[in-house]
Amino acid sequence: MCDKNEKSLNFHQMEIDERILKGIAKLGWIRPTLIQEKAIPLLLEGKDVLVRARTGSGKTAAFLIPIIQKILLSKQSSNIQKISVVILVPSKDLCHQTVKVMNDLTIKCDRLIRYVDLSAKMDKTALKHMLTERPDIIVSTPAKIANELREGNLNIKESLHTLIIDEADLMFSFGFENDLKSLLKYFPSVYQSILSSATLEKDVISLKKIVLHNPITLKLEEPDMAPASQLSHYHILAEELDKAAVLYTLFKLQLIKGKSIIFVNSIDRCYRLKLFLEQFAIRACILNSELPVNVRCHTVNQFNQGLYDIIIASDEIHILDPKVKLRRQQKRTMMKQIPKQIDAEAGVSRGIDFQFVSNVINFDFPENVNAYIHRAGRTARGNSVGNVLSFVNAEEKPYLYKVHEYLKTGLATEEDIMKNYSFKMEEVEPFRYRARDAWRSVTKFSIRETRIKEIKTELMNSEKLK
Repeated sequence: MCDKNEKSLNFHQMEIDERILKGIAKLGWIRPTLIQEKAIPLLLEGKDVLVRARTGSGKTAAFLIPIIQKILLSKQSSNIQKISVVILVPSKDLCHQTVKVMNDLTIKCDRLIRYVDLSAKMDKTALKHMLTERPDIIVSTPAKIANELREGNLNIKESLHTLIIDEADLMFSFGFENDLKSLLKYFPSVYQSILSSATLEKDVISLKKIVLHNPITLKLEEPDMAPASQLSHYHILAEELDKAAVLYTLFKLQLIKGKSIIFVNSIDRCYRLKLFLEQFAIRACILNSELPVNVRCHTVNQFNQGLYDIIIASDEIHILDPKVKLRRQQKRTMMKQIPKQIDAEAGVSRGIDFQFVSNVINFDFPENVNAYIHRAGRTARGNSVGNVLSFVNAEEKPYLYKVHEYLKTGLATEEDIMKNYSFKMEEVEPFRYRARDAWRSVTKFSIRETRIKEIKTELMNSEKLK
């Protein structure tokens, strides 16, 4: 456990290479977050560490900075190129995001650090060639690296010195349990292990026993979400047709300010809401597991760069109860029931690095507390402030009650955390008829046509097909 009385350290006090410090400065990071301050010195010492910290706390940089530092140091005494670090994450999106942070941190390292994202789409021959050049760091989902190891394209038995498993609590629920266990025979007997997770559920403890040796557990004394001083929670009681009317009214009256993520519970709802808002000239982009991973990353970048102020995201994978495990057999069954193009390794509410988000809007209320926590984690990151506004119909009231009770317990306060949004429903009346008419006009056929159009557009824009 971390000691609160330890003296606070800054980046330049951690004996970090000057080149990494320049990358950190370019990112605009003034001080390390709490998890970075506690984890980096331990990881530089070579300790096995189990890191538990909430979404948005800076876990990725907490393990990337020390491994980059160690690789730079090793290159001073040896010119032998070898694969020394493997980073495992549960989704392709997180692979790309990890590589992006790594690229930012090593921008002043004169290309000394080589890394490969196994989840990236590339020709098999090109990938095989890249692996024969033995990059310093490999970023992958467990399934991808397991496949390369089985095919003999990769050998890390002698060279691996650090294994990192990020978002460890999602590994089992994404169906990677068998892949993780199968990887162990390809690893050396001794290596440093790091487990990073937003929660410490039973599966994480199981994983800890498999890969960690006498670890130090960093369980920071912080809530799962930003404190009430940073993050405000509101709800509006509204039935299905009224939800659309209220949302339109809030945008029309400019009561919602800043960048917003609107969460829905299915892909169809993504397109329905987008088509609804378009009728009022309200631009929004879409993020869901049906879209190819490069499109999802491009969409997030467009949102982060300010090309869109509204992103509509479907959480169709994470609405499952976290206790329900999608093991491989169940995953295959699920894949037979959903369109082929859906990416089962996609996730929206967890891990994706949305920047400068002022509002999270739950158009569909999440079906469990975990999903609410992770959606809320998209805003009030670092030292910024944010709001979560949830629309709740009669069927969703039990979920609201559970979240409300959790917030009261988690934040240790008697006040009413999930506040009723101070909004007069009479203000909706001038817009209600038009909004309801617009919502009804979005038919299943129009949704289907829009989805087909998006797929066709992506096919036309495909570099591979060009």
